[in-house]
Amino acid sequence: MTETQKLKQVAAVFFKLGLFAFGGPAAHIAMMEHEVVTKRAWMTREHYLDLIGATNLIPGPNSTEMTMHCGYQRAGKKGLFIAGISFVFPAVFITAILGYLYVLYGALPQVQPFIKGIQPAVIVIIASAVIKLGKKAVKNWELALLGTLFLAASLLGFDQVLVLFAGGLLGMCYFLIKSKIQHTTPLFAPPFMILIVSEIGAKLTAMGIFLKFLKVGSILYGSGYVLFAYLDTELVTTALLSQTQLIEAIGIGQFTPGPILSTATFIGYQLGGFWGAIAATAGIFMPSFLFVWLLNPLIPKMRKSKVLGYFLDSINVAAVAIMLAVVITMSKQTLVDWQAALIAILSGILIFGFKKVSVMWVLIIGAILGYVLAFI
Repeated sequence: MTETQKLKQVAAVFFKLGLFAFGGPAAHIAMMEHEVVTKRAWMTREHYLDLIGATNLIPGPNSTEMTMHCGYQRAGKKGLFIAGISFVFPAVFITAILGYLYVLYGALPQVQPFIKGIQPAVIVIIASAVIKLGKKAVKNWELALLGTLFLAASLLGFDQVLVLFAGGLLGMCYFLIKSKIQHTTPLFAPPFMILIVSEIGAKLTAMGIFLKFLKVGSILYGSGYVLFAYLDTELVTTALLSQTQLIEAIGIGQFTPGPILSTATFIGYQLGGFWGAIAATAGIFMPSFLFVWLLNPLIPKMRKSKVLGYFLDSINVAAVAIMLAVVITMSKQTLVDWQAALIAILSGILIFGFKKVSVMWVLIIGAILGYVLAFI
C-alpha cells in the first residue's frame, strides 16, 4: 500500500470515528481499539496499551492524542496530522453550526432521547475494550493487585492523573526491587511544554482568544471537563461569558461526537464570531499535535528499557482500571430504568455475540431505541 493510500485510509477511519465517537475519552479509546487493532491490525494490542499509557503522561485530550498516535503508526508524521484533523473536524463542524444557531436563536436542539439510548451502548463498548485490553495489561498477579488498588482509588474519587503517575512509580519501584536491580537508571521525563503566555492587556480579539485557549491546551490534564472550570474562572468571573453560555457549552459536549474540547469552538463563537471559533479551536488542539509528534518516537525506546518497561506496564494497568471505573460510574448513573437496561443488554448481545458487528451500528441502534422507547 502506497503512502497516499495509507493517508486516505487514516483519514477515512478517523473521520468515521469522529462522527460516531460519543461517550467521552474512554469510549473513544474503546472504539479506536476496535477499528485499528481488532478490525485492521495496524498494531498489536500490547503496543496500543503502551500508547494509552504514554498519552496519559502528556497534557491535552487523551482520545484525540490517541488518534494522532495511531495515525503516526500507520502513515508516519503526515498520518499524525491527518488522523488528528479528521477526528476533530466532525465535532468542530457540528459545534460551529450549533454555535451559530445559538447566537441566532438563543437555544439548542432537543436530542436527549437519542443520547439516552447511546449512553447504555457506550457502557457496553467500553466494557468490551476493558476486557480485551485487561487481558494484555494484567500479566501477573502483582499487576492484578495493582489494578485493583488503582480501581479502588479511582472509585474513591482520586484524581486520574495522580492515580496514573503514582501507579506507574509504585509499580516500577516494586518490580525494580523484585528483580534486585541495584544500579540507578534515569527516569523518563515526558516532553512537557507548558506554554507561559502573557495575557496582560490582551483583549478578546481573535488573537486574544487563541492565546487563552493555547494556554489551556498546553496545561490541561485529566478530564476535558477541567476546561470548563478554567473557563469559569477566566471568562465567567470576568463577565466575558455568561454562566448560561458556559452551561450550554457543557450541554454541547454531552450530545456532540468527538472530543469534548471541541466545545471550545462553541465558546469561541460566542466570544468572537466566526474568527473567534477558528482561533479557539486552533489554540486548544495545537499543543496536542506537538506533544504527540515529540513523544511517539520515544515509546519503543521506553518499552526496550527494563526500568521504563516496568513503568509502562504499571501505567497500562492503571489506565485499564480507570476505564473500568468509568464503566462502573456510568452504569450507576445511566442504568436507572428498564429502557436503559434493555438497550445495554441488546448492545451486549451485539458486541459479544457478533464479533464482526461495527460499534458504529451499535451506537446507531442504541440511539434509535432510545428515541422509540422514550414514548413507552
